[in-house]
Amino acid sequence: MNEQKVAFYTLGCKLNYSETSSIGRMMRENGFEQVPFQQGADIYVINTCSVTDNADKKCAKVVRQALKHAPHAQVVVVGCYAQLKPTEIANIPGVSLVLGAAEKFNIVHHLQNLPSQTKGQVIAGNVEDANFFVDAFSAGDRTRSFLKVQDGCDYNCSFCTIPLARGKSRSDAIDNVVQNAHQIAQMGIKEIVLTGVNIGDYGRRMNDGTDREVKFIDLIKALDEVPIERIRISSIEPNLLKDEVIEFVAQSKRFMPHFHIPLQSGSPRLLQLMRRRYKRDLYVNRVQKIKTLMPHCCIGVDVIVGFPSESEADFLETYEFLNQLDVSYLHVFTYSERANTQALGIEPVVPLQERRKRSKMLRILSEKKRRFFYEQYLQQTRPVLFEAENDNDKMHGFTDNYIKVETDYDPLLANEIQKVVLAQITPDNKVWVDEFVHQELLHH
Repeated sequence: MNEQKVAFYTLGCKLNYSETSSIGRMMRENGFEQVPFQQGADIYVINTCSVTDNADKKCAKVVRQALKHAPHAQVVVVGCYAQLKPTEIANIPGVSLVLGAAEKFNIVHHLQNLPSQTKGQVIAGNVEDANFFVDAFSAGDRTRSFLKVQDGCDYNCSFCTIPLARGKSRSDAIDNVVQNAHQIAQMGIKEIVLTGVNIGDYGRRMNDGTDREVKFIDLIKALDEVPIERIRISSIEPNLLKDEVIEFVAQSKRFMPHFHIPLQSGSPRLLQLMRRRYKRDLYVNRVQKIKTLMPHCCIGVDVIVGFPSESEADFLETYEFLNQLDVSYLHVFTYSERANTQALGIEPVVPLQERRKRSKMLRILSEKKRRFFYEQYLQQTRPVLFEAENDNDKMHGFTDNYIKVETDYDPLLANEIQKVVLAQITPDNKVWVDEFVHQELLHH
């Protein structure tokens, strides 16, 4: 029986968290003991992201931290950065093994065949080899689970490396997703967040080997029958967010009034250069449709600033467009040059200092948007799912429509849904609650 200790560190998206959790379960089933990162382990597994240059740099920093805790540990690096730049990672001092997209779920086998004191061994084939679907869901956080339903992407946005890192779009079978959702519910978890690279594209290259026509709407209808309190859709492209999906969520028993819809730019010229598959008007229509059916719905937006050739006028066009849109918050990404992307051939390049200035402006706008959204619900009653973490004698939770609340820590509230009165906005843009509509728990 293997008694080696393993610790994990995850960089990047919800999909990575779901996959790290599944790799952890796989390793525990094979006799490894999972320990906290700081405790010191025999093996460290770092699941990487490569969306930005900063994400690449973080990998080397995490390797150094791991070796501080356990100087003789074997460090294994997996994830998007591992597929895109395996040799670069293998040259980071202390890295023992780099596994590409098709190999990360074979980690136990590769560790068993890894010579001790090895230096930077790379097992990363062509991304075309990652043509199969491996299901995954996270279970470390009792409050919510990230459930992987789709992987890869057939889109070729000019700024993005994800198709190069994860391969073509492919989907899990509906029956398997539903089975995993039941398993999550049985673990006492109250909320599922559906994740993938391009989940609106769900139905392509099904894991059950069939070529039958399946769509995202079929998946969410099936999941709506699972006995779990809440389900959220993590992020969905505007062109794939069909009327039928919005209409279904509006009357659903389980799906929360919350959408996260990437925009990337409010400039039609830049949307075309980015090779996005929609026009600005479609985005406006999606927001209007959601707000007509669910005025209380929270809408998050991804936006990129500093894309090559973005002029001051282009940026201000994006700023004004977002300012007028009825959305709730922004995820702002500063454009970062990625190898082997078409955007590298677009000029002129926006200076880094200018990119940072524009990012800051949009982040301030995001805080204003969030505050305005929160203010509309003050003194109203909404259900909140409370999280277990004790943060300086305070605890947090989220309403159905994704308002982040804060209250005094009470261990009995952890992982419970209670109706609360939204009292006032805190200095750091959360909503303080101290009045519970009734003290008995709404869900048992």
